[in-house]
Amino acid sequence: MGFTNLDYAAFVFFLMAWFGYHAAVELTPAGQKSLNKVMNQYRYRWMEQMVVRENRIVDTTILTSLMNGTAFFASTSLIAIGGVLALLRSTDAVLPVFADLPFGEPPTRLAWDIKVVGLAVIFVYAFFKFAWSYRLFNYMAIIVGAVPVLKESSREEGLAVARQAAAMNAVAGKHFNRGQRAFFFSLAYLGWFISAYLFMGATAGVLLVMWRRQFASDALDAAARQANV
Repeated sequence: MGFTNLDYAAFVFFLMAWFGYHAAVELTPAGQKSLNKVMNQYRYRWMEQMVVRENRIVDTTILTSLMNGTAFFASTSLIAIGGVLALLRSTDAVLPVFADLPFGEPPTRLAWDIKVVGLAVIFVYAFFKFAWSYRLFNYMAIIVGAVPVLKESSREEGLAVARQAAAMNAVAGKHFNRGQRAFFFSLAYLGWFISAYLFMGATAGVLLVMWRRQFASDALDAAARQANV
């Protein structure tokens, strides 16, 4: 297939980094202190504040912004998929270029095609995540529309429906974050086209940047510590 043991080790390291980061952020107690989890608390605060607003134009504006951003990334994923598939048609032109690079053995045609297909799979995964996130934000908009106007007789019902909207918002945000995670790791995956060493180094670099943003960034400080969340 044209892969060395180092290539297999680099790919395994890539998978371990991706799934390990996923588990750390979403499945472990430490993940409860991540930026994503802190922002989920604000999602609930937002919906609780929405209940007491009779005019909810600001809420629909924020929701529209979230949906537009998600739609942008979904469209970008489709463009990336098209670009990656175009690489499969230009293999004969690309391989001589990489053969001249001083980064180890040049890739075989089969190895190159497998790497390109792997990159396409990452972008397809990202598209499904963004598209599903967009759909969930649509569902949230419907639930928001079902939140009754605040009255003493409907207060409990309004809060309950608002919390349902917040929960749907959190799920949509979770899938959006997974799609962005695929984008970030796709940048590391590009290193494999040059060398396995660069692949591992880029994966470690992306993992470090993502970890810092979630657990040690100024954004987390602004959202959690200074707000006393």
